Amino acid sequence: MTASCLVSPSAVLAQSGNDGCAPTPYAVAEGESVFTIAEKHYGDPEQWTLIYYANEDKLKASVFQVSAGDVLMIPCAPGSAQANATPLLRDEAEINLLTGSGFSPFTDQDWPGSGMVTELVHAVMESTPDPLTYSLTWNDTWADHLADLDAKRFDMGFPWYQPNCAQTPNEERCKNFHFSDPLVEVLILLFVNEGSQFTFESDADIVGKRLCRPAGYFTHDLERPDRQWLSRGLVSLIQPDTPQDCFAALQAGDVDAVTVNVFLGATTIEGMGLRGKVVPLDRPLSSESLHVIISKKHWRGTTHLYRFNAGLAVLKDSDRYAQIVSKHLGIFWDKIKIN
Repeated sequence: MTASCLVSPSAVLAQSGNDGCAPTPYAVAEGESVFTIAEKHYGDPEQWTLIYYANEDKLKASVFQVSAGDVLMIPCAPGSAQANATPLLRDEAEINLLTGSGFSPFTDQDWPGSGMVTELVHAVMESTPDPLTYSLTWNDTWADHLADLDAKRFDMGFPWYQPNCAQTPNEERCKNFHFSDPLVEVLILLFVNEGSQFTFESDADIVGKRLCRPAGYFTHDLERPDRQWLSRGLVSLIQPDTPQDCFAALQAGDVDAVTVNVFLGATTIEGMGLRGKVVPLDRPLSSESLHVIISKKHWRGTTHLYRFNAGLAVLKDSDRYAQIVSKHLGIFWDKIKIN
């Protein structure tokens, strides 16, 4: 993947909705990649994320690699940035939801529709059996959320990564919270200096490397049972305060790679003027899912969980799920281009 394939989009955002448009099958030709296919269909290699999320099961399993003859579903170009109506949203409601800003493109009050996951949650709540009214509270101090949810001041919170609870059952979220089915998957990439000899074909390539991930970010993908990179001392992990500190350390040669999600990486690279100087490796380090969480102490917790998962299943079987996801991916890359 080149620098232009992540941080230099010429986004193609349709000004109308996707009415009458349906995903179409496409047979991969010899020598094509998700990036060249995105450029062919959308005029923009950056829109590879549209193709990825429309073919997630296949592409996650093959780590982005496509072969001639593979059939991919090509989704419609992103539609209007206008948020969908939220008829069940009330100040006083039967279910109280909690989220926060600063996590674009997923949740942010300054983002169109307040973010991809926010719009998905609205759509799920409308799709649940016998839909109930709900309120939505924004608290940008994320450190408060788990305590507020565990104390049942709110019924459900989003979006949260799910640790490997089979491996770490006593981790706070595993011990105290139910997790919904995944709302969306987020790719965690390795970012390196342009021209670096760092390759990531297999986990063996990571041994002995110096990785940077900001303090407070999860590390369970580094410690999953087939890796245990930290506990076995196979990699060095540097954890400064901010993503910007990580990318500065990369430029200074103090670390070999920065590992953050694709969206945070692209935003930070653009904001620091590192376009063309820092590039992502093709192979993702991991794919992490975002969820709604509910306290295990909540007397209606399992009922809420069932209702939400049922609504999510209905939404994912509809065109609306793909339209929301593709719309926000388009908005994200367009913002990167403009900024």
